[in-house]
Amino acid sequence: MGRNVFVSYKYSDSKVQDLDLYELVDFLGSKMKRKIATTVRHYVDKLAEKIESDDHIYKGEDDGESMKSLADSTIGSKLGDKIFYSSVTIVLVSKGMKDTFKDEKDQWIPWEVSYSLKEQTRQDQRSKTNGVIAVVLPDELGSYEYYLTRDAECECSSLNTPFLFEILRENMFNVKVPNKRLCNGRWVYTGDASYIQSVKWDDFVVKPSAYIEKAIDLRDRKDEFELRKNIK
Repeated sequence: MGRNVFVSYKYSDSKVQDLDLYELVDFLGSKMKRKIATTVRHYVDKLAEKIESDDHIYKGEDDGESMKSLADSTIGSKLGDKIFYSSVTIVLVSKGMKDTFKDEKDQWIPWEVSYSLKEQTRQDQRSKTNGVIAVVLPDELGSYEYYLTRDAECECSSLNTPFLFEILRENMFNVKVPNKRLCNGRWVYTGDASYIQSVKWDDFVVKPSAYIEKAIDLRDRKDEFELRKNIK
């Protein structure tokens, strides 16, 4: 089933695993291959190759554009046009996704997540809250441990949620009636504990449609979760 997918990402972040990419350049009248640095933007291209052929991708804003001079209404209009007809938002989590020298409200990803979670009305049509997936990209060493680690003893994954933008982490482990068990003196969540679920890139690209449909299922059950839709 075709889905309209909005992708939110830090396009210039190069703290990702190298995809061994090259481009053709002219050198003294001859074509030569030159290696190019991999950024998150190149993972978006790979994503477009992997999802179902009848799915359509809408890409997030150019994060090189300053938001300082943009009013909230302008941001809303720009994002609303792209997000309104989408049903799922994929957030590409990468090691350098956050600019620590900027407020979160001055960065595109939090706004894109916020508008993905809101319902909008346009020309007598009303959009639904999007399903949202956090797809975690490997870092320069091919590791996910900057955000996601596996606890073999407790048979669970641990998420470094403080690393994320606030609106992302506030929509994780936010189920109203959690299922939990104790393991080594700490609580481990079981079942669908988060509205925004996290998945490794390597797992996601094997069968992206399954994760996209899972996000739709969680969207249809959104009343089970305490959703945070606004940026503080």
